[in-house]
Amino acid sequence: MLLHNRAVFALGLRMCSTHVKRGPSMDTKRQSSDMSDFREIFSKAKHIAIITGAGVSAESGIPTFRGEHEKWRKWQSQDLATPEAFSRTPSRVWEFYHYRRELALNKKPNAAHLAIAECEARLRKQGRSVVIITQCIDDLHRQAGSKHVLKIHGSLMETRCVSCGDVTVNKRSPICAALKDKGAPGPDVADAQIPVDKLPRCDEIDCHGLLRPNVVFFGETLDSHILTKVEKEMETCDLCLVVGTSAIVYPAAMFGPQIASRGVPVAEFNTNTTPKSEYFTHRFQGPCGTTLPLALARHESEII
Repeated sequence: MLLHNRAVFALGLRMCSTHVKRGPSMDTKRQSSDMSDFREIFSKAKHIAIITGAGVSAESGIPTFRGEHEKWRKWQSQDLATPEAFSRTPSRVWEFYHYRRELALNKKPNAAHLAIAECEARLRKQGRSVVIITQCIDDLHRQAGSKHVLKIHGSLMETRCVSCGDVTVNKRSPICAALKDKGAPGPDVADAQIPVDKLPRCDEIDCHGLLRPNVVFFGETLDSHILTKVEKEMETCDLCLVVGTSAIVYPAAMFGPQIASRGVPVAEFNTNTTPKSEYFTHRFQGPCGTTLPLALARHESEII
């Protein structure tokens, strides 16, 4: 199986490298940026996997929380998004995620999201399939109309009870009264220090437990049910697009190279080269909202 070492795969949100055997399609000398060549491959593909990262959401105005946006107040984002941080200071962590939720709730899908959704709907009518495997935790793929979305890092628009485990879609704004107008990211903003009983609470009868964002914190394992579905898609797809991902967050960083190792064409769409660019057969540099609509538009061979 492609994900033969499930324990390492699930635990490794950040790893230094992957050991992917190069397949016949991974010769960097043969890498192409010829859109017409890609379009011919696209026209014949029956099962397309599209792996998306934070770069897609960034084009809608959602910060990637890396580089200049890596800090929230005086803390590194990755130091807040941990089980330990949530256990120690749930109010601070909820402020951080409330800020991210409110950002996402006020953004719209961009041209890349819409191109993916339109392609999925169009190809479905032709008996072909498109699956979106996303690292993004916003709701923009769904808002754009995509149906087959595997969210490997969870969703900002869902909550999970730490007591009963209930998972619920939650798009309330603010998510609770105590968080109204809280979460400003400035370095001089003081913590609200909201009492834990005023933070988001479970609505299940006889529970009222503390809610947390239903996202994968650093150091947590990924959902095994989602991973099983991802594995199946990786094993059956005959074309893969890697879109707007930095290729440094694992396990998603290994998806494209693993698929390429089977000899399947893999095309990267990004504004910059990534640590995994060398593995792919095609590479298109530029904003995803510009390159992706061209790549996924109706091919002349498609039946109308």
